[in-house]
Amino acid sequence: MAIPTKNYSFVRNKLLNKEEIAFLDVREENPHAQEHPLFAANLPFSRIEIDAYGKLPKKNIPIVILDDGEGFAELSAQRFINLGYTDVSIFEGGVKGWKAAGGEVFKDVNVPSKSFGEFVESKRHTPSLSAQEVKQLIDNKEDVVVVDVRRFEEYNTMSIPTGISVPGAELVLRLPELAPNPKTKIIVNCAGRTRSIIGTQSLINAGIPNEVNALRNGTIGWTLAGQELDNGQIRKFQEVSESTKNDAAQRARNVADRAGVKRATLEDVRTWKAQSDRTTYFLDTRTPEEYESGHLPGFRSAPGGQLVQETEMVAPVRGARIVVVDPSGGGVRANMPASWLAQMAWDVYVLDGITTAELTEKGPWRAPLPELPHVQSVDAKTVSQWLKTDSNTIAIDFSTHANYVKGHIPGSWYALRSDLANAIGKIPKVDRYVITSTPAELCHFIANELQSLTDAEVLVLDGGNASWIAAGLELEKGASHLASPPLDRYKRPYEGTSVDHAAMQAYLDWEFGLVEQLGKDGTHHFWVL
Repeated sequence: MAIPTKNYSFVRNKLLNKEEIAFLDVREENPHAQEHPLFAANLPFSRIEIDAYGKLPKKNIPIVILDDGEGFAELSAQRFINLGYTDVSIFEGGVKGWKAAGGEVFKDVNVPSKSFGEFVESKRHTPSLSAQEVKQLIDNKEDVVVVDVRRFEEYNTMSIPTGISVPGAELVLRLPELAPNPKTKIIVNCAGRTRSIIGTQSLINAGIPNEVNALRNGTIGWTLAGQELDNGQIRKFQEVSESTKNDAAQRARNVADRAGVKRATLEDVRTWKAQSDRTTYFLDTRTPEEYESGHLPGFRSAPGGQLVQETEMVAPVRGARIVVVDPSGGGVRANMPASWLAQMAWDVYVLDGITTAELTEKGPWRAPLPELPHVQSVDAKTVSQWLKTDSNTIAIDFSTHANYVKGHIPGSWYALRSDLANAIGKIPKVDRYVITSTPAELCHFIANELQSLTDAEVLVLDGGNASWIAAGLELEKGASHLASPPLDRYKRPYEGTSVDHAAMQAYLDWEFGLVEQLGKDGTHHFWVL
């Protein structure tokens, strides 16, 4: 049966009418980041089975699939149909078709959030200081506190001297005890612009009495000014008193109310979970550690600052309902992100009145998965023995390139599922391939595809890379055997410590142009308090 197609007018009308649509770019992240429509969320062909049920919880959602002529759209559409989705179509002409119809295309990742950040600054003229001005304040030992609103791992890699890690949604809750004197100047930084703009404006919106400024252009601006960053810092926010929490809760609630954020109860949650004609995302916006210690059943971990930065990675259905909860922070980490999601035109609710007794699930969030195909598997100890004694066995790792580089089975090859036919031609021909991945389940969906391309025996490492590590077996680091190019990850110009200065400047120039691009696109519905 031929898979139906949809055109530019169909997608645009859905977006303009705020109707639900999953407009999915199924290419790997790097090609996706080169150019794509504003609300085309990246859900790579390689990961459909392990991501679909968590990201697209309703099987009847209109799914429109986009590629750039590589053939992934047809393959992906069939895969979604096989998973039980009932309204699946392909976008006519791919990215080229979108452009030919007059559609605007955007570069980079997390573009809705980044363009929204620029939109906020353009409307509110969010105050900022240059890298040179901030360095002068620090050098003069003035009364200043620098807060870094990125993930802790990003902060730990490189940070502004004296900076403290306070991921975005924590700011309104933690800042009063980091800077109890209202005369203390606050500097908010991220790597580039978005998170520092949103963090600074959050504190201003919440009525924090201190003078607050964003570090203009973040660690990129600091580096371009020829100033040294710190590496390996571990300064973090601390717990706050009940009175501080209560005051912050009131401030955050006021901001959420002004933004039109709606309120929800557990009864609403039960109703929405059973609803067949509407997509709802249930998200816990606390720190991952708090989430894992106890959370509501069915709620996914989505720390608030990153949720605002990466919304489409968690909630790719534009027009869906989002429910957020912060049961142990007085609601601050739910109300502040919700206020921003509302301004980004999401239908957003904060879940109130949750007690500790109701946080009955523990551990990390586990994505719902389809039934795993039956495969032949083998344990880690046996694989280790084979690799040491049998030159006719090779391991192939289908994890992300970043995970592969961090540590993989010694001698194993990195391959992309979307590049499988090419990759197998670059890997030495042997009698036996053992495939592994993180998460382990991914390989179950790849095994038969690989078997169709080779006469060799194909086995799955039982438990994937986690089982290898659990068995105490050694790992090899680095990009040692690449059968595929690392297209699954777009290298952000603000990541790591060895980024070309020209790339940094080009990234800033791109961000400055986003507001104009938003105007040309015209589907965003963004507004600002």
